[in-house]
Amino acid sequence: MTENAPHAPSTPSRGLRGLSAAVGLAVVASCAAPSVAPTGMMSSIAPTMPMTPLTVTPPSPDPRVGLDAGLFDAEEAAWNLRVVSKTPPPDRFVGRTNSDLAFKDNYVIQGNYDGVQIWDATDPSEPTTVVTYVCPASQSDVSVHGDLLFVSGEGMTGRLDCGPGGVEEAVSQERLRGIRIFDISDIRNPRYLHNVQTCRGSHTHTVLEDPDDADNVYIYVSGSAPVRPAEELPGCSGLFPDEDPNSALFRIEVIRVPLDNPSAATIVSSPRIFEDLVAPPMHGPAPDDLAAVDAAIARGEFVADLGGQTIVLPARFTAPALESIVAARGGTSVTAADSAALREAIPAMMQQMMGGGDGREEMGPTQCHDITVYPAIGLAGGACEGYGLLLDISDPVDPVRLSAVADSNFSYWHSATFNNDGSAILFTDEWGGGGAPKCRASDPYEWGANAIFTIEGEDMEFQSYYKMTAPQTSLENCVAHNGSLIPVPGRTIMAQSWYQGGISLLDWTDPSNPVEIAFHDRGPSDATRMGSGGSWSVYWYNGFLYSSEISRGLDVFEVTASAVMTQNELDAANSVRFEQLNSQGQPEIVWPHTFALARAYVDQLERHRAVSSGWITEVRAALAGAEQMSGSARTSSLNALASQIRGAADESRDPAKVRILAEAVRGLVAAQ
Repeated sequence: MTENAPHAPSTPSRGLRGLSAAVGLAVVASCAAPSVAPTGMMSSIAPTMPMTPLTVTPPSPDPRVGLDAGLFDAEEAAWNLRVVSKTPPPDRFVGRTNSDLAFKDNYVIQGNYDGVQIWDATDPSEPTTVVTYVCPASQSDVSVHGDLLFVSGEGMTGRLDCGPGGVEEAVSQERLRGIRIFDISDIRNPRYLHNVQTCRGSHTHTVLEDPDDADNVYIYVSGSAPVRPAEELPGCSGLFPDEDPNSALFRIEVIRVPLDNPSAATIVSSPRIFEDLVAPPMHGPAPDDLAAVDAAIARGEFVADLGGQTIVLPARFTAPALESIVAARGGTSVTAADSAALREAIPAMMQQMMGGGDGREEMGPTQCHDITVYPAIGLAGGACEGYGLLLDISDPVDPVRLSAVADSNFSYWHSATFNNDGSAILFTDEWGGGGAPKCRASDPYEWGANAIFTIEGEDMEFQSYYKMTAPQTSLENCVAHNGSLIPVPGRTIMAQSWYQGGISLLDWTDPSNPVEIAFHDRGPSDATRMGSGGSWSVYWYNGFLYSSEISRGLDVFEVTASAVMTQNELDAANSVRFEQLNSQGQPEIVWPHTFALARAYVDQLERHRAVSSGWITEVRAALAGAEQMSGSARTSSLNALASQIRGAADESRDPAKVRILAEAVRGLVAAQ
């Protein structure tokens, strides 16, 4: 496997032909400096053994299997991760659902279905509560930009005044469904500035910082709720576009926020990026789900066809229907004939509820679940229910669909992540909607997984699936969910949430061969029923992994050195610092020039046997010697070393990685 590295021109040479005289003289002059190879011919760079892909030996048996249950005292298992802290939610949010995360300076902002929680994580081993801002409106997806905080609201009970109690009326001017905007210049005292109402609310949103527009920030809104009535928000229409060209269906909203006047934020476009898409292929139920349906039928429960799958109807649906049938005949109790009448009526009832029969069931998705923008490359990945989309966002007001992919193994395209150079993209599948156990031993590997594609021009080419491998119980909601890249240079490593499947770190440097390299998991939150819990999202931020635990608060982890992750790689990753982070507004990762960065590339060349062991030893010694120098001696030694490394590149099995090592060494000169 060749890890991702930028290409640079090569100068053929036969191995390292000796370090410059400056290296040797400086080492002699400093008795504290480690020795390096003498001037002259050094070991050949050419490897003597075959190059190897990333090889991982996970714990066996898998410690995630069979963990004891508990809300705050569940048994835990971890591999190549250290638990730094586990902080329970404040009393006001106990029993309420925690959602996504955003970051600003030393603060972690955590969405909650009842509002927003802000943590001071100056000491990640002991995060402290700064703000518990109560403002109900599911699901409170959060993002930041400078001194502004944006919060999604989609539920019918969200109020403009953030008050409790919800909104009982079907049509109300008090209802909030859209984006709330807060001033967090004093982050310990958020100030509610403004809101932008949308026709379908905001399930999630994405903040886009346009490199060519310093005066505004843009928000892409993904709303999946039913269209609200025009009496509540003028201009809203739930008709299909052929009936009303202004329909709120089959579009996203783009909000422009003037940074000098955020209260003037407004919708500036509603791009119809779903035009001409047809209903995607879908898979049927999993073996355990089929068995559950059969068992329900045997118990006399009612089932229905929904989107080509058989589901068990809940009592809240069937009980009123049965009562209506009994009342219509003047009866007092349910008979077998009443049950038979309901079974016969169910298909027509479902069609009335869900629509269909007019050809529109063959239409594609009407909305995205989540959009990840990558401004540095001018692209976005849209996870749009039945499709994964690649979008051109060079004009933020008018995103253009470049390509779309569908997959019968995918149920619900949920989120997207690019690799750092923008040559590949990973989509997640939230099969079961996040509330069902979809990591059982009998569930197909490809269902509820990730799908990885390379980006070929404007097209996406499928490469592989990845799914967290430890089977979970039927009491644990588990499926692919949110994550982000860990900035290990030369590799594509991602931390990802799996709800009650825990968190998993996967290396997808080779898009065709993703490999798990670390994990953390807990037992079920409840030993007797499907309880609430699990990691909603996990993101790397300034050296640590922060996980939003749905019921248990905020978890903090640290990646530990191992056979698949050296300390040099970790030190290079942790040299990357952000002042703020929204994972769905993916930043380009740029590494400062450090000796750890150069050593990380050396470690990777050694791991994959791309060069000879003797050459590795001598380059490490040369770096150690140069590190203890200063001034012109260091400059001379590093320039000489960089030239010799570059000159030897073509004799290695990974010339690209050797050249990027040479650039990392040369970069140390400017970093002095």
